[in-house]
Parts: sequence; structure tokens; C-alpha cells
Amino acid sequence: MVKPAGSKLGRRWGWSTAAARVSPPGWLLDAVRPRPARVPWAAVARAAVALAAPLSVGLAVGRPDYGALVGIGAVFAVLCDSADAYRLRVLNIAVPQPFGAAGVALGILVHGRGWVAVVTLTVLALVSGMISSIGSVASYCGLLLLLNAVLGAGVTFPEPHWTAPLLFPLGGALVLALTLTGWPFRRGAPERNAIAGSYRAVADLLEAGDPGDYDLRRQAVTTSMNEAYDGILSRRTRDIGTRSPRLRLLAQLNAVTPLVEASAAARLPDHVAAPEIPGMVRELAQAVAEGRTGRRPPEPPPARTPAERALNTALRHAASVVNERAPVLDSVADLLGRPNTLRFRARRATFDVLLSTASWRYGLRLALCIGIAQALVSVAALPRSYWIAVTVTYVLKPDFGSVFSRAVTRAIGTVVGLVVAAAIVPNIAEGWVDVPVIAVLAGIIPAASVKGYGFQTASITPVVLMLTDLLSHQGVHLVLPRFVDSLIGCAIVLVMGYLLWPESWHARIGDRLADTVDDAAGYLASAFGTAVLSDEDEAERARTRRRVYRALSVVRSEFQRALAEPPPAGPQAAAWLPLVVAVERIVDATTAARIRVNYGAAPPEMTEVAELQERLRHLARRVRTPRAEEVTAIGKGGGGGTLAGLRDEVEAACAIASTGPSRPGG
Repeated sequence: MVKPAGSKLGRRWGWSTAAARVSPPGWLLDAVRPRPARVPWAAVARAAVALAAPLSVGLAVGRPDYGALVGIGAVFAVLCDSADAYRLRVLNIAVPQPFGAAGVALGILVHGRGWVAVVTLTVLALVSGMISSIGSVASYCGLLLLLNAVLGAGVTFPEPHWTAPLLFPLGGALVLALTLTGWPFRRGAPERNAIAGSYRAVADLLEAGDPGDYDLRRQAVTTSMNEAYDGILSRRTRDIGTRSPRLRLLAQLNAVTPLVEASAAARLPDHVAAPEIPGMVRELAQAVAEGRTGRRPPEPPPARTPAERALNTALRHAASVVNERAPVLDSVADLLGRPNTLRFRARRATFDVLLSTASWRYGLRLALCIGIAQALVSVAALPRSYWIAVTVTYVLKPDFGSVFSRAVTRAIGTVVGLVVAAAIVPNIAEGWVDVPVIAVLAGIIPAASVKGYGFQTASITPVVLMLTDLLSHQGVHLVLPRFVDSLIGCAIVLVMGYLLWPESWHARIGDRLADTVDDAAGYLASAFGTAVLSDEDEAERARTRRRVYRALSVVRSEFQRALAEPPPAGPQAAAWLPLVVAVERIVDATTAARIRVNYGAAPPEMTEVAELQERLRHLARRVRTPRAEEVTAIGKGGGGGTLAGLRDEVEAACAIASTGPSRPGG
């Protein structure tokens, strides 16, 4: 019996009308809906050249198979080119190449060796999954290590065996060389644009109307600042020297922080930013983007309140930093802290990976699925079935998005890609006609990738099939086996990597959000440890605030990822959103209160600060354990005072966490 859309079952799966009986649920539509993004035309041209040029050389020298090997390596490098700043792009493309070479070499060594290949790939999957938890570059390293090992174990590469481990990285080197051709003309431009974007985001924040609009714009500020800091600082191995061109960029980016903090104070009901100030911030953004200096900025309107004085001071400071030709070293305090040595960071990353339950959990999950996929190949002897493990490797990447939605969109994208391949492969003869076809198909990859994972899959599939056909010469007979292999791989991921894992059925953001609430309590302590903060205290407070907002942005990413999951995880994630917003407002209110004290407001009593801090600690425990004990309400203290806004936000967050049946779970 089919239950009506208004039934409990219908509501559980997101159906609210009778039409929903024949319509896909919302979470599935969100997974396949293209993202709004501009076509990266430079990346389109690079991909076309990077794949067509090796094939042309291979055909010219009579070894199209060698050209195909370089092209396969170029495809993977194109996927790794996901940053904008050149130094990050070099890391993203170059660092994974040795891992890819090692992976294909190990795969070739166990090619055709049955259970030896199963054990080897399973161990590599464990290693790949664990190192992927370190960060984005490590994730690409793990991906290429395992993916190339699967190809080496399943594809018959041309002799001698050392050609594939040599030619795969050559394709990556070609993509990197093409990427760096624009560096002399755009040196520093990606970083300047990122910083200018942060200034524009602050201008938008100052113009926010209702609270919901303000929350969205504040998230945009956090995201833009995270990206800008990543491009300048996060992967450095030493301090920025006095002659480094990044010194000026860092000073300009650091000057955004006082603007953001003053914006939080100006957001209070009795403190509204003057309408001309957002325009002045946008003018600073334009100056940063163009690299202009030496202009005398206009004077901000007169200030009447502590919040307005804070905003004017921050605006003057930003204008001074943006327009001066040589930044003063004292104004370039590193808000992320001084970098540790490369050896120390490598040791800490190794320690974190080996002792992290999350890295072991993902590593074992990936190893189980790869082991099953490779064992199925050995037992069933499916033709060319290395594609099963390839599918598992691509789909089971939680740091790339929802596993469930990736499995669904992978299946859909593969079907589309195979239809394209079936129309192309049997209608072209191997030879020079392959070159323009590969160029066109390769150019589609970056254009489609920005639209979503399913579009990326649909664009990559015909390219990889054409390149592997140059090695196997099976023509259209490859299409149907690849479709079956993809479905088998998706089924393995859905059953063994998703349905049978209890964590798949819960929104996995509760503990991380609780940690962030604890961080907010620590930020409150750093903001009001003393009535007057020294310069060192202010720098530490700013660093703490950046860490809290970065942690909140991670929670936001987890939240967006969980929304793409089917029920019950998706609805559980949606239930967390009000509390995530409430914690962000708590941090904003703490900043606003500190700024008001810095500019003349009466400092709060330390007992009130301690009481609010303890309240936040209780809130963190309640988020971790929804059945934790209730805590007593905070005394209103007359309803006023410097911390009145913060007190209201804390009470609102506690009320959200205490709601009975609708309390967030997981």
C-alpha cells in the first residue's frame, strides 16, 4: 500500500505534496542540480592542449600508446588543479605526482597476481584513506596513489614496465608547465583578487539588512578570508621576510580583521554603519585588486558611539595599509601565528594520522571496499573490471562530498559519459582524427567539473575510455562492460561503505560543533581576561577569533555535505542549522562587546564573564550528549550592560539545544 505524501513516511523522505509521489526527493535533486559557476576558459584551454599535444607527439613518432599514457597522467593533474594562487597550484599538481608514479609501479608489479594484488591494493587503500585526512594536497596524493595502483594492476601497459611510472608524471608536469605560463602576467593577481574579495564581502556585510541576510554575508566574509589566508600563509614553511612581496599582501589582509570586528559592533541595534562607509571599503577593494598605492583616502563620517569610533579607526587603518607603498613591519602581525618547521609539521601530521580515529575509520572503510572490489575481480574474472575499483576510489571520498550522492551522481554521470563514448568511439578511426576529438572532450572536463561531481564524471568517462582504447584496441566493446563495472562499484560503496556503517545514518557534526562551542568559551576568556588588553593580548584574541571562525566554516562544510545525504542524516543535519547560526552569533556578540569596551564602554564584571563562560561549557556538553543535565538560567543583571547582547545570544543557543522532540541528533 502506497502511503500518501502527507503521511509520516512521506514527510520522512521529504515529500509534502501529491506530486512528490512521482518526483525525485529534494536531496537527490540537490545532488544532480548544476552549481552556478563561471566557465574557467583558461583551464579549458590548458586541458585541451595537455591531452592533445602528447597524443600528437605519440602519433608522430609511431607510439600513440605512449601519448595515451601521458594523457592519462594529464587528466589526473587537471583534476588536481583546484586552486587559484600559483604557489598552491604548484603544490596541488606537483606533490601528488611521485605518489602517482609509486602507485602505478606497485600496481604493475602485482598485475595478474590474483590475491597478491587484492592484498596489495587493500593495504594501499588503507594508507591512501589515512593520509587523505591530513589536508587537500594529501588527499590528492592518496587519490593518485590508489587510483594509479588500480590502473597498474588492471591495465596491460606497453613494455617496458617503467614507461607508465615515467610517463604518468610527465603528463602532470605538462599540466603544471602550462599552468605556470600565466604566472609572469598574473603574478600576485590571484592573491590580490582574493584579498579584494574579502574587502568586498565586508562592504556587503555592512549593508546587510535583516538578521538572516547578515548571517549569510558574515559566512561569505569568513569563507573569503579563509581562502585568502590559505593562498598567502597556510602552506608556507618559513616566516615572510622583509623583502617578500607577500608582506604587503599579508598586511592588507590583516587589515580586514579590524573591519570585520568593528562591523560586528556596528551591527548592534543602536549602532548602524553610515551608508557611505561600504562604498569606501569597496574603493579599498578596488585599490587592492589593481595594486594601486599613494592615494589619499576620504575621511569617514564623524563618530558618535564606541562602535562608530571602532569602525572609523579600522577604516583609517585599512586605508593606510592599502595605500602605503611599504608596509610597516609592526602592522603585519601574523594572525595565524608563526609557522612551525616543516619537520615539526610532518611529525605532527604523522602523529595525528596514526592516532586519529577518523583517519583509521576512513582508511578501513576504503580498504574494505577496495578489497571487496578487487576480490570480486579475481573470483569472477570480469573483463577489464579494474573499472570497479576505479569507481570505488572516486566515489568513496567523503572529503569531496556526500558518499551517497556521489554514488548516485557517479552512476548517472557514467551513463551520460558512456552514451557520448558510444557515439564517438565506433565512428572514428584511430589516428590523427583522435587529436581534435580528445582536445574537445578534454576541454569539457574543467568546464563541467565546476558544475558538480556528476558533470565531472560525465566529462571524464569518454576521455578515459578513448585513451585506454589506444592501449587495448577494443573499440565500442569497452562501453557496456564499463557501465556494468560502474554500477557494481557504486553498489559496493553504497552497501559496504555507506549502508553498513552506523555513522552514515547520523549527521556527523555534533561533536565538532561542541568543540567549537568550547572554543567560543575560550575566546570569551581571551577577550575579557583583563579590562584592558595589551597588544600581545589583542593579537592572541584575534588569532583565537580566526580559529573559531575557521572551525565554524568547517562545521558549515560538514553541514552542507550532510544535507546531501538521504534521510535520516539529511534532516538531522538541517536540525543543526539554527544552533550553528546561534554559535556564530555568540562569537560575533563577544567581538562586538570587546570592541565597545576598547572604545569607551564600561568593562563587564569578571563574575558575569565567568558565568557566561560556564554556561557555554554546559552548552558544549549538552551538544555532545543531548540528555545532559539542564543548567540554571543566567541572571539578567538588569537586562543591560556591555554583555547584554552576548547574554541574549547564549540564552537563545541554550534554548535551541534544549528543544525536546526537535533537538538535533547525531
